Amino acid sequence: MRARVEHFGAWVRLDNPDALVALDRAAAARLGIDGGALWKEGATVGFPRPLEVHIAVTARCPAGCEGCYLDARPDGVEPSFAEIEARLEAIARLGVFTVAFGGGEPLTRADVGELAKRARELGLVPVMTTSGIGLTKAKAESLRAFAQINVSYDGIDEAYEAVRGWDGRKAAERAIRILDEAGIPVGANTVLTRQSFGSLEKTADHLASLGVRELQLLRYKPAGRAASLDYLTRRLTPEQVAELHPTMGRIVLQGRLSVRIDCALVPLLSGHVTSPERVRALERFGVFGCEAGRHLAASRNDGRIAPCSFAEPGPSEVRAIDTAWEDDPSLERFRAYHASPPEPCASCVLRPVCRGGCQVVSKHLKGGFEPDPECPRVRERGRG
Repeated sequence: MRARVEHFGAWVRLDNPDALVALDRAAAARLGIDGGALWKEGATVGFPRPLEVHIAVTARCPAGCEGCYLDARPDGVEPSFAEIEARLEAIARLGVFTVAFGGGEPLTRADVGELAKRARELGLVPVMTTSGIGLTKAKAESLRAFAQINVSYDGIDEAYEAVRGWDGRKAAERAIRILDEAGIPVGANTVLTRQSFGSLEKTADHLASLGVRELQLLRYKPAGRAASLDYLTRRLTPEQVAELHPTMGRIVLQGRLSVRIDCALVPLLSGHVTSPERVRALERFGVFGCEAGRHLAASRNDGRIAPCSFAEPGPSEVRAIDTAWEDDPSLERFRAYHASPPEPCASCVLRPVCRGGCQVVSKHLKGGFEPDPECPRVRERGRG
């Protein structure tokens, strides 16, 4: 067990079962956790600290996906082991629990397994996302320090190629089998577009048959190479947005794998989450909307800090995340918007978890911080 004291009580990371839970002061005290000055009357709450940080360990990738949010390339820059280690150390000093390795393609690094081991030594729980390209049984043996590895898989049919511009299904399926046989917990990341949504249930069923334990659904976001006019032809249609909640429910009821959604999908559920009771249920199960600059941050390939993997980083000055956390301008802008989003978000029942929707989408479509234009309730108010 590892704990981080907070004003409300503490975050506690359990090893068995593997879970991160929020405890109030009384429950934390029963575990022997001392809140110290933070639990004193009149104590300053201060900034929220991240629970998870996404770290780009390389800008190299041979795939050339049309919608790559970081514009990764075969000749992309790769930081040294020492540079990534220093970033991991800063992440650990900030009290982060989970560090998610991404890129580029992390498997292009020969030392990615050693980086995961170093993260463990620092008290971090490492996870990773990969296309599966280049994974071998020998390589998998070096990846045992990872708590889970998610393989990108965008559809069982032509949807995969429609999303990424190339068909990587065979490489992804091979990687899933290798990881499963190696005993490494394996999940799958599926990007939702109008091309892939129709086969989502069949995709989930197929992934479960391959040994996938968890399906992570991701919203297609206009960042990197995806920040183009093509975004309008790839994003979910309003009709598909309306079907998202019931479709996820049917997948979960099959009982073959668990389902998670990224924070950007939360506002798209507003047509179904219509009561305070349902909002509290989302909070209880840790389903939150935009956490950028709050409980989530990203470390770019060049070391700059960003509110999330898809948002623009702060100034060109490279600073360690634990020193930049409280005053980085890019983080402050997200926090300010979360604190006081305009209508219809200000009076929306979903606001406590949604926080105004995905600002990467809003910036692309509206030019700045605005209510998420693809949210059903925002559309109803004529703000979409």
